[in-house]
Amino acid sequence: MNRNLWLLAILQGLFLTNNVTFIAINGLVGLSLAPFGWMATLPVMGYVVGSALFTGLVAGTQARLGRQRGFQLGLAVAIASCLLCAYAASTRQFWLLCASTLLAGYYAANASLYRFASAELAAPSFKEKAVSLVMAGGLIGAVIGPRLAAGTRDWAAAPFVGAYLALAGVALLALAMLAFMRFPPVAARAAVKAGRTVRQLLAEPTFLVAAFAGALGYGVMNLLMAATPLAMQQCGLPFGDAALVLQWHVIGMFAPGFFTGHLIQRFGTLKVMGAGAALNLLCIAIALSGIELQQFVLSLFLLGVGWNFLFTGSTTLALTAYAPEEKDRAQAVLNFILFATLAVTSFASGVLVTTQGWTWLNLGSLLPMAAIAAGLGWLAIRSARPATAAGA
Repeated sequence: MNRNLWLLAILQGLFLTNNVTFIAINGLVGLSLAPFGWMATLPVMGYVVGSALFTGLVAGTQARLGRQRGFQLGLAVAIASCLLCAYAASTRQFWLLCASTLLAGYYAANASLYRFASAELAAPSFKEKAVSLVMAGGLIGAVIGPRLAAGTRDWAAAPFVGAYLALAGVALLALAMLAFMRFPPVAARAAVKAGRTVRQLLAEPTFLVAAFAGALGYGVMNLLMAATPLAMQQCGLPFGDAALVLQWHVIGMFAPGFFTGHLIQRFGTLKVMGAGAALNLLCIAIALSGIELQQFVLSLFLLGVGWNFLFTGSTTLALTAYAPEEKDRAQAVLNFILFATLAVTSFASGVLVTTQGWTWLNLGSLLPMAAIAAGLGWLAIRSARPATAAGA
């Protein structure tokens, strides 16, 4: 444990404050400004499409400038994009709001590397716990994000303009904190260019399962979470209830971070990821059982815990599948697959919940969960073969 790791966990929390607040308000602001109701989550989609589009640029910037300057640039973009969102909401410009959230995707692509940077700040024997600890920093977002969205909703004449301005202040705080951190030096350019190609990385079974299990698990979580404020509004529940549900959801996402690393070391990565998939299936079953506040709270909480097991596990699994000189390329591939999946689910969540309803949205989540289970089972069988052969 070191100071840099704790500071990185706080940065993760401030990043998740941005994420949670965006999720809580972007669909509602979009619904009030969009020409058609099914376009309500386009600002949410813009955020993750931008994240996917900027993954390559972020990876190249980090390789050239290093972690610290790369993260500082991401936070500068965060400040600018939040101010643009505030202006778009105050002037009721829907397409400018979408463009602003697209730009904000650079920050998301940049900050998504915090979890990988945590492994570089820790001893090799502590990597699993380092990743888990930094993920636990998201609890800050669980506490601040929903309260920020609800408390700043009416600060300005247009709803949620104050929330966007507050997020710019959160990013400014994170930028100040980075001045007190130190990261390993930038790798030599020759080393950065070495290693396997993208195609070769994706041909590695462990890397392939880590990439797609993490992305699909995050996609299911995003599909249900992004639609929750809209679904609850359709069910006649007030925004305060939606903020409460999102708060418990994000607690479920990041509270396990204090012990997920220990579980991975004790039981193995694939078993923890399997438990995460099972929790997501339980979440869907509860969501299908009713539309009262308690069902929303419990299902979204379990969705968060399941996501934590799947995403922390997939990150840990990916760390074993590439060499140090392949770091920037491999992490860019992982994040591109992740954000491309999130872009699809962000758009689908708005379309499905406004046209088909909450029930069909949950039923549709069963397909990616089945794909995750199949991938984990395949890798588990494949990994067991050498051990069986050796025992024979």
